[in-house]
Amino acid sequence: MGVIGSMKVVTGAERRARPDLIQPGDREWVTVIQSVCAAGYVTPPFIIYKGRVHISAWYEETSIPRNWKLSVSENGWTNNALGLEWLKHFDAHTKARQDFKDYCLEHKILTLCMPPHSSHILQPLDVVCFSPLKRKYSQRVRDLARRRVFHINKEGFLPAFRDAFLDVFTKENCQKAFEASGLVPINAQVVLDRLEVRLRTP
Repeated sequence: MGVIGSMKVVTGAERRARPDLIQPGDREWVTVIQSVCAAGYVTPPFIIYKGRVHISAWYEETSIPRNWKLSVSENGWTNNALGLEWLKHFDAHTKARQDFKDYCLEHKILTLCMPPHSSHILQPLDVVCFSPLKRKYSQRVRDLARRRVFHINKEGFLPAFRDAFLDVFTKENCQKAFEASGLVPINAQVVLDRLEVRLRTP
């Protein structure tokens, strides 16, 4: 829940190992599952804390939007049960009409998954939104440290994340994300230009 992103640290020449960076926040894991569409609609985030039970303070003292979903797991990561819980959360916020679903079924249109190891090129949120989100959140944590708040707990994480999320996940950024990944409008050259080509000789 501390600062995320890479930083350069300068130390004395006598140090051989990589130094630890002391930062505000603890080292507890939080997972956020997020989805958007090409039109710029943003589903409410699905946030997974490390824990066993929900704590009322997460909901009462954080002023997060009421449609955001909080959940818990033993390690703060997603799992099959939480994936299904997210799908139900996601489905409640989608606008797909039944006639659209029927058309796809009738015309044998299948949903496809991205090829492995391609999200940095094809996944719109990886291409445009996640890096600015990490920077904005890290800036919020550094701002708290300047005000002498050196421990970010679950209640402190939510307001900092909320501010960063609302700054980054705008309709315009989400639309740019699909364009930058070559998905909408379809532009194969965007993808081809970003592929790392390695020539092999026989």
